[in-house]
Amino acid sequence: MKRVHFIFLFLLTLNFSIKGEALETKNNQNPVKLGVSQVNITPEVPTLMSGYDARKTPFTGIHDSLYASALYFKGDKTSLLLITADVIGYNRNFIDDTRNLISSRIGIPVENIMITATHNHGGPVTKAYEKDVPEATENYIKDLQQKFVSISIRASEQTVPFKMGSGKATCDMNINRRAEFADGSIWLGRAQSKPCDHTLEVIKFEDMENNTLAVLINWPCHATTSGQENYQITGDWPGAAARYIKKQAGNIVVAITAGASGDINPIYGPGKDFGEIEAVGYHVGKKTWEIFAEIKTSPAPTLNSQSSKLVLSGKKRGNDRFPPKTFEPGPDVEINLITFKIGNLVLAGISGEVMNEIGMVIKNQSPYTGTLIVTHCNGSSGYICTDNAFPEGGYEVMVTRLMPGAEKPLENKLLEMIRKL
Repeated sequence: MKRVHFIFLFLLTLNFSIKGEALETKNNQNPVKLGVSQVNITPEVPTLMSGYDARKTPFTGIHDSLYASALYFKGDKTSLLLITADVIGYNRNFIDDTRNLISSRIGIPVENIMITATHNHGGPVTKAYEKDVPEATENYIKDLQQKFVSISIRASEQTVPFKMGSGKATCDMNINRRAEFADGSIWLGRAQSKPCDHTLEVIKFEDMENNTLAVLINWPCHATTSGQENYQITGDWPGAAARYIKKQAGNIVVAITAGASGDINPIYGPGKDFGEIEAVGYHVGKKTWEIFAEIKTSPAPTLNSQSSKLVLSGKKRGNDRFPPKTFEPGPDVEINLITFKIGNLVLAGISGEVMNEIGMVIKNQSPYTGTLIVTHCNGSSGYICTDNAFPEGGYEVMVTRLMPGAEKPLENKLLEMIRKL
């Protein structure tokens, strides 16, 4: 009798054990996975450079290479793709065609693809602003598109369970550029007393054996240390920062995104002093590495996204740096908005150059402390200024395609999307 009782208890315990293992397997059956990939996107033949109208001839040399990165997140019910690249930006046709191509190749929904640019002013023309370009430029853009597709495929084919964590630092190598000149006008300069977001956001991605897969950096600053006098291809400070991090961490994928920096420049440049470019990148990379080891990682349990468009009243380009008494109406402007939620990290993508005060409002009012503003994302809608900037005038007000009044609708719409994640 005792023997029968013992066997019964053994079988009961075994049964519970098997159920427990089955439950654990079920819960961890399809963890969120990450695949990463990176490719060199440096032009192979001389092409026109973007960022400054004064440059009319192709580049004369390559100082440092340009790169594009893909981070592909795969969950049970959805997948997300982030592409970053050391270029100035993209037009709508390029974004639409590239997202459709990627979607057809890896099965990801088009609305779950975020293609961003560091807004590098030391790279080739990508027709973000230009229309008629030479054949060499057209060929480069076609090659760039194919490379985006290729890294997306590679990233989707090599996904692994991963852990992630975030950290923040202050990097004061950037400054508000809306300076007041002697004639009373606002123009591109250094305005130390005006608001400037110095927050450097760092996201670390590891596999389950604690090997670093990638690092994502977000910092609000134009990549304009390189100026119109420079005719050598360079990744500007994002390229220098990536090189610093790879020197410390090995050949990992380094993806850099531009935060809300429509009115923010590096403290050095624009010019052709590569020592200044290296200095800005060095400090961004050094700050990143200082907090890197302190970042604790854990699995990302969920993925989510929201995608929308905002159509706002447009205006035509102004004539000078002084604030006009009236603004001439222009075509309406469509702004692409996209948000990713990866665990507790939120990426808020905007297809424009957003002034830093708008970015700070969104980050401060977001229910998620880890909210990154990603600009130059899925298109090029131009400058998005605060309402207070218009009575002051300046470069951003002169060239923006938006009428005053865009600030609050943008903030409200993006916050609404974030709260739905």
